[in-house]
Amino acid sequence: GRVTPGSDSTRRGAMAGEDPDFVLRYLAEVEELAEEVMAARQQIVDLNQKRNQNREALRALSKELNSADKATVCFGSMFIQLPKTKTQEMLRRDQELLEEEIAKVQKDLKVKVSNLMEAQGKPELKGYDLKPLAAEEMWFMRKVVDS
Repeated sequence: GRVTPGSDSTRRGAMAGEDPDFVLRYLAEVEELAEEVMAARQQIVDLNQKRNQNREALRALSKELNSADKATVCFGSMFIQLPKTKTQEMLRRDQELLEEEIAKVQKDLKVKVSNLMEAQGKPELKGYDLKPLAAEEMWFMRKVVDS
């Protein structure tokens, strides 16, 4: 089971030094959870960087669509010339995959933050797990409010 500061053994003085093993286990668990949160946040930053680079590449390709038939693309350490339309398709597909991965990591991050808050004995974040309304839900809400 999870070691939390709000448990009975903590209130009786375990955190004050009576049970150093408990304190060490608790601190190690909190540190591990915090590292998971930090790793997920860094992963989101990295994925957003890739997404922005793809968006820049798509924009550059759309500006120069008429200039040449092919674009030079870097795959790892190789440069390959591909038709611009094919390159755009690949970038769009990559963008979709990045969007899905970012959404997945953000969802996982919410769970990890919740676990960390629980382990620290802090109250659950209010509204942290809210989801935005879909377009049709928003339309319905506007219709109800306007009438």
